[in-house]
Amino acid sequence: MSLNEQDVINIKASSKRNGLVTVFLGIAGLGLSILWLSFMPDALFLAGIFLTSAAIVTLLIGWFKLREPEFSLAITPFEVRYFHRLGQWQLNWENVQRVDCPRIRRGIEHQELEAVGFKLKDYSPFLRDISPRLATHILMEQRPLLMQQDEDNCQTGMCYANDMFDDKPFNLESGEQLTGVKAMLANRMSQLRQRLGFDVYISTADLDRSAVEFAALLKQCQQSRASRT
Repeated sequence: MSLNEQDVINIKASSKRNGLVTVFLGIAGLGLSILWLSFMPDALFLAGIFLTSAAIVTLLIGWFKLREPEFSLAITPFEVRYFHRLGQWQLNWENVQRVDCPRIRRGIEHQELEAVGFKLKDYSPFLRDISPRLATHILMEQRPLLMQQDEDNCQTGMCYANDMFDDKPFNLESGEQLTGVKAMLANRMSQLRQRLGFDVYISTADLDRSAVEFAALLKQCQQSRASRT
């Protein structure tokens, strides 16, 4: 596969699918619950409350789906861009050392995680542009990744407890010192590199295909970029 200079591959998150349908189902459920509470006997009142609660939850899920950007990712000949309602980040291909699915050892087998990881050459461009709101979201979203450990290295189950929120200042290669939420994200990236081999991760919920298929697509795009330079 090759990318022309003007080519862009847009990826729509699987979690965004059926947003309008979910909203309509929630509205229909609310309408049904109003009729239920209005005309059903008092003995079925509790069932009406459950129906109303389910309709509200469905409506909220649909609303959150619609709030997200139309595309979660855009792959160009120059970079990978990630879009979220809280902000965006981008990775230039020149700064990507490796891309693949992270793996952990379970017994004698290696298990692939439901994510795609990027190993970066330099943290600075990524951390300089990311918004604090998105950085906070990533810290929360990636907690399950931090808990992934090879069984032999985490027999107590408490090996990650002290690293969940590491707020020490972080020194970039340029000499700049990060503090606050960006320092926490930089420390998290460093921890995940030590444990899983990558710095930045994309969940399969943000993809339109499996993690393995998406990693293969990214490798093809990276190779296409490398062949041009």
